Amino acid sequence: MLNREDMMELTRRMTPSRTSFTRIAGAYIDKDGCIDGTFNTNFLNLPFREREKNLRIAKTIPYAKTNVNLRDHKFTKSSMGPGSMWQLLRGIQTCGLKNDELMELFYDVVAEQYKSDKDYAIFVFHDCYDVPVKAADHERLGESEEVYDYIICAICPLEGEYEPGKPECGFLFPSFVERSSDINRIAVYRMGKDKNNP
Repeated sequence: MLNREDMMELTRRMTPSRTSFTRIAGAYIDKDGCIDGTFNTNFLNLPFREREKNLRIAKTIPYAKTNVNLRDHKFTKSSMGPGSMWQLLRGIQTCGLKNDELMELFYDVVAEQYKSDKDYAIFVFHDCYDVPVKAADHERLGESEEVYDYIICAICPLEGEYEPGKPECGFLFPSFVERSSDINRIAVYRMGKDKNNP
């Protein structure tokens, strides 16, 4: 089970002034599953309005209704071997989206598996969060307990020329469990009737 407060700890930082996102990468896919273009750039190099727009997209995933629209899934040992999706996600996470070959492989896998009757975009975000130590009364002590290195993926239908709508699905990897990284888990998002979505 995911803890709502853990997710809120992440989303509170997803503002243009507080974000520590390092990169954003993605691809535009037509309804036939063909890649129509890709991008990969330093997140902080984006113009302010672009950062704001993309943060809204990223925030949708952890902000979703916990254990309803955003659910925790554990990888089995058999699903974590060579050539697995887990291995691909770990590669993307550890390289911080900087390996174009891994990114293109990921887009190919999504395009093959994800069925849509309209064009859509894949957005992938990378972040490194210095998780602060908290006292028993939840007061922040200031020191960093660990660095949570993670990616968020959002799949959005295109509402216009390269203009994304609200994410239909996505994930947070690795899961953020008890304020710590769990590389054996992934939090998967599916859009639904969710009053908590921004």
